Amino acid sequence: MPSVFSRAKELLVDVPRHGKLAYCLLRDERVPSAPKAVLLAALGVIVSPLDIPAWIPVLGEFDMLALGILAVETFIEACPEDLRQEHQEAIKAQQSVFDRDWRDTTGAARYAAGRIVNRVRSRVLRRDDEYQTVSEGQRN
Repeated sequence: MPSVFSRAKELLVDVPRHGKLAYCLLRDERVPSAPKAVLLAALGVIVSPLDIPAWIPVLGEFDMLALGILAVETFIEACPEDLRQEHQEAIKAQQSVFDRDWRDTTGAARYAAGRIVNRVRSRVLRRDDEYQTVSEGQRN
């Protein structure tokens, strides 16, 4: 029987891997809609304001985490084996839908952050008499 620490370590490794796989499978139109609906319903319960009170020992603290892990694992198991294998190989090669979306999102965030930094830098470097706030309106 695995120790609590080895199981916790396994969960810490499995959760991100299963999350990526679930994301890829959820985006795949070949996956039947029923497993997708169940996963989305479980995730909806997790983010809903209804909750088991936190004062209930252990259950109140881990219910949503456990539900999330169970929902993702159940969703993955409900998907066709060949699709799971296909997406797992793409994840290993860093060519999955998740990897592509992650690169696009981080690239867009870097671009936006760079533009903000450049705008702030240009305003800081301007002299005070040339600077005009948006509320002052445009000078001609």
